This record gives sequence, C-alpha cells and structure tokens, in this order.
Amino acid sequence: MKIAVLSTNKNLYSTRRLVEAAQQRGHQCFVLDHRQCYVGIRQGKPSIHYKGHDVSDIDAIIPRIGASVTFYGSAIVRQFELMGVVSANPSQAITRSRDKLRCMQILSGAGIGLPITGFARHTSDVDDLVTMVGGVPLVIKVLEGTQGIGVVLAETKKAASSVIEAFYGMGKNILIQEYIKESKGCDIRAFVVGGKVVGAMKRVAKEGEFRSNLHRGGSAEIIKLSKEEKETALRAAAELGLTVCGVDMLQSDRGPLVLEVNSSPGLEGIEKATEKDIASKVIEYLERQVEEKNRAQAKPLKKKKKPVPSL
Repeated sequence: MKIAVLSTNKNLYSTRRLVEAAQQRGHQCFVLDHRQCYVGIRQGKPSIHYKGHDVSDIDAIIPRIGASVTFYGSAIVRQFELMGVVSANPSQAITRSRDKLRCMQILSGAGIGLPITGFARHTSDVDDLVTMVGGVPLVIKVLEGTQGIGVVLAETKKAASSVIEAFYGMGKNILIQEYIKESKGCDIRAFVVGGKVVGAMKRVAKEGEFRSNLHRGGSAEIIKLSKEEKETALRAAAELGLTVCGVDMLQSDRGPLVLEVNSSPGLEGIEKATEKDIASKVIEYLERQVEEKNRAQAKPLKKKKKPVPSL
C-alpha cells in the first residue's frame, strides 16, 4: 500500500512515528507538505501534483493539517477524496473540528456534556456573557488557538472584561467558558481510532498553571476511562465525523465535559503515557479501509432482471 502523511515537518515525532509504523507493516510511506501540493480540476479527472510530480497514485493519506493552513490543507484532502484516496479523516470533519464554535454547537445539539460556553461580538455584551457562564473565574479562548495558546483564566470580573475587550480590540473571535474548579488543572485525552478508544491519558498542569497541555509544561499519566467517559469520547468523534482524533475532556461533578476534539492529535504524549504503539493502530485502520474499498470495487454488479411484460 502507498501511504502519504500530509505534514509540514517530517521531523515531528507524530509524523516520524506514522511513517515508521507504516514501513514496519510493509507499506511504502512518505511525507507530503500539503502547502506545496496543488490541484488540477478537470471534468471527471481530478489530480494532485507535488513539486512538479503527479501524486495521484496514492492509496491512503493521513492528514496532519496545521491550524494556520486549515483551509488550504482541507482543500488538498478533499481533492484526494475526489480521486478515491482513503483518508484517515474526512476533509469536512477536519474543518468542523477546527472551528471551535461550530464544534461546540454540533456537540451541544447532540446532547454531549460541555462546559457552559458564551460567544458574542460586542464589548457591550460582556456583563451578560460573564453571568451566562456562571460568573468568575472563567476561561477565555481565542477561536483559532492551539496547544493552549490564546487561553486565559480570568479570576475577577474586571480582569475578564479587560481581557475580552483586548481580544475584541485585536479583532479576535473568542469563546468564554465556565471554569470547572473540581477538575483541578487536569484533563483527559482519549485517542480514538476507527470508532474505538485505543489509548487514554490524564494530563496534569504544572504548578501555578491551569492549562494542562503538554506544550505548556504539563505532565501525563495513563488512565482507565469510565464507561461514561469512553462513550462520551466515541460520541463526540462520531458526531463530528472524525475517525482518528483526540477527545479532550474534563472530569466534573456532572460527568465528563468535552473541551475540544483534535483532528491532528499528537502521538508523543499518548504513546509515552500508555506505552502503546498508537501509530500502528492508525495504519491498521487505514489497511482495513483500503481493503474494504478494494472489495467493494471488485464486487461485480448484479444485473437487474428485465420485468416480464404482463399479458
């Protein structure tokens, strides 16, 4: 099987592990920088080129699309889909998950547990927004932020108003969320592949920090999910249409609350915390999908019987 990992950096841990896992299982695997891919759109014959070469003969792709190039990266994934290439995640699901507001709206509509969240455009609405999410302390998030960047904890109403007005002044779209005190600076990441949780870890924020992201100095340890936590992770992934993702949840007094669903989850933290070969789980999933596609294409079409004319 010929697999391409769509990534801007072939030296990243996650990219390297996916290539290694694919090659260990006997596949040809290489990295394509999706920013340097370009498409040809013709009637009945879509194509993709990379640095002057046609790369249309790929069996499967693993999108690792950076947040800053979501639009272009998703367009490249969509082009591969038009060509019949199997993708670890559908392009539409990637764009859904990257828009934090849209993601929260979809999960809310499905009845999945979430922190109370507010969204507005004008500074005149700040007081009501703060009340809406249960008062202070509260969490303010930039919509396009990743890895804990653009996330602020405001402990007083005055601080919240100042931060919100500052973000609005920079033209940033933000979400305002209730602060879940009982989570105590910890969250859970469930790694979902093909409708199954293949690994889970608990991330703990470093002292003096409320963000538990490993990029912010947090630590990780293996955790056994409760039945409700596992079901919540699988439902969140399914509602967004993601087949490979990391579902981030908080443990609260009212059950698991989904913070975010990541369509390009990192492998380093989850593999080290669980001591599991998560990369190979992703490759195994692609193998099943390609095999299923090939079987469907090889299956002969049944000829319809001509109706017997009535006398």
